[in-house]
Amino acid sequence: QVQLVESGGGLVQAGGSLRLSCTASRTLSSINNMAWYRQAPGRQRELVAGITYGGSTMYADSLKGRFTISRDNAKDTVYLQMNSLKPEDTAVFYCVAAVYEGTTTYQYWGQGTQVTVSS
Repeated sequence: QVQLVESGGGLVQAGGSLRLSCTASRTLSSINNMAWYRQAPGRQRELVAGITYGGSTMYADSLKGRFTISRDNAKDTVYLQMNSLKPEDTAVFYCVAAVYEGTTTYQYWGQGTQVTVSS
């Protein structure tokens, strides 16, 4: 089991920045991959960015250059730095942990944090 607690969401003006944090209930070294998803009103949930145990990162093509995912293993925390925010970035952002056990992948989701970007 992994509990995830997100923080850092809020209201920001277009062009501003926010940094989301996601703290895991167990050491990140025991978690294979971490990721951020988001879901905007009336839209499907989408993958924003991911980071592997080894530190490799990936991003949704549309977000490259504005968002940065990182991890602090000492704090068991993953971050999502979001710059040059746009109103269309308004969404609930979720942190996700993926743990591989044999042939089974277990996914754990945080409760979500609201990001609202005003124009």
